[in-house]
Amino acid sequence: MTSPAPGITARSAHRKATALAVAAAVGGFLFGFDSSVINGAVDAIEGQFDLNSTVTGLVVAIALLGCALGAWSGGKLADRWGRTHVMVLGAILFFVSSILSAIAWSAWDLALWRFMAGIGIGIASVIAPAYIAEIAPAVMRGRLGSLQQLAITVGIFAALLSDQILATAAGGAAEELWFGWEAWRWMFLVAVVPAAVYGILAARMPESPRYLVTKGKDDDARRVLSSVLGPEEDADDRISEIHRSIQVDEKNAELGSLKGDRFGLKPIVWVGIVMAIFQQFVGINVIFYYSTTLWQAVGFDESQAFLVSTITAVTNVAVTFIAIALIDKVGRRVLLLIGSAGMTVTLALMAVAFTQATGSGENITLGAPWDIVALVSANGFVVFFGATWGPLMWVLLGEMFPNRIRAAALGVGAAANWIANFTITLTFPPMLDNFGPTVPYLMYAVFAALSFFFVLAKIPETKGIELEDMSGDAYRRA
Repeated sequence: MTSPAPGITARSAHRKATALAVAAAVGGFLFGFDSSVINGAVDAIEGQFDLNSTVTGLVVAIALLGCALGAWSGGKLADRWGRTHVMVLGAILFFVSSILSAIAWSAWDLALWRFMAGIGIGIASVIAPAYIAEIAPAVMRGRLGSLQQLAITVGIFAALLSDQILATAAGGAAEELWFGWEAWRWMFLVAVVPAAVYGILAARMPESPRYLVTKGKDDDARRVLSSVLGPEEDADDRISEIHRSIQVDEKNAELGSLKGDRFGLKPIVWVGIVMAIFQQFVGINVIFYYSTTLWQAVGFDESQAFLVSTITAVTNVAVTFIAIALIDKVGRRVLLLIGSAGMTVTLALMAVAFTQATGSGENITLGAPWDIVALVSANGFVVFFGATWGPLMWVLLGEMFPNRIRAAALGVGAAANWIANFTITLTFPPMLDNFGPTVPYLMYAVFAALSFFFVLAKIPETKGIELEDMSGDAYRRA
């Protein structure tokens, strides 16, 4: 049995694990920041480069395709190079793309740099939950894993706030601010700060102990585990468990592969993919990407609509703390079921409210009392999503897979999440134009209802289970 390092107590060890989780979650901040920073710049970009709506939509959405590529490749690279090295790569890509986006001279090179940013964000979206799951003690893994979603929501809010400050200072996003640069260019340039912070933190973080064990570096893994587990858990026992799980995996056919007999993939990988798709198909990003349109429809002017959108982003941050407080007490499965039920009801109410709207496309209005119903329901939806499916999907993707396929399988699940995000982002405007808001919100309500039955049938409880015991047996019925 290995003695803990001198001076290591349970409290200090848990503080160290929390600090490492916070550092890894900065990648989530980049994720949220990048997904929202384009919103304040898009009208100015459209005007400056004289774009039509199709090209504008491509510039906005292409980063999501880059995210899917980054997520898919990031998991594979993490198994080859290590978690922290790939974090640094993601930070570099985002740092460089932020500068290049700021100096873009056309829509096409801006789209290319946005795609590059997406690759960096996709990498971060995969590595952060995997690293946090592998570094965290089982008793606090859910809480620490939820920090990824908290960082995402803070990033969304920070982007909205910085866009507002810069646009206000310049008198508009298309107006010159400093050194002859328009405000929208500074919106992109601001992102170099969190990118640099993330890269510096990642370069100083210890490698994941599970990755170290797979590379035969047991001594290094022991040092890392001793610093985060505390005296109540034995590092040697944990290393033995990791070796055991690796040996069990190696006895299975094509262990390091995701291939299986269920449409070419292992059943547990499909569970992760479907869960990741459901998280986006409930339409959460419609609320954030197109919220100004929604609030103007219920009677707010443009400045008021921006304020309400910011309040919604703050609400999303606040309710994530509910998940952090409950996830290791109540459990993953119960919270997901509550979230699915709540989202179904609130989305259905929004769909019903908009049956009373007048006008078409973006030029719609709602009268009393349906304007209040839509407003309350939309924020209720954000509450149910932010307290459950928002953080819990990333927690489960980080912990549900066996050791040998964790990073690669998480990458596939995250790529599916980004592609679903791209699909929802791209399809909402034409659906809004052709059918009004009722049809898309009703569709999202149906997906929320389906997610309830999916959790009921396919997601077992993983609260308190060590990662080494995530054999995938509980998911084989998927």
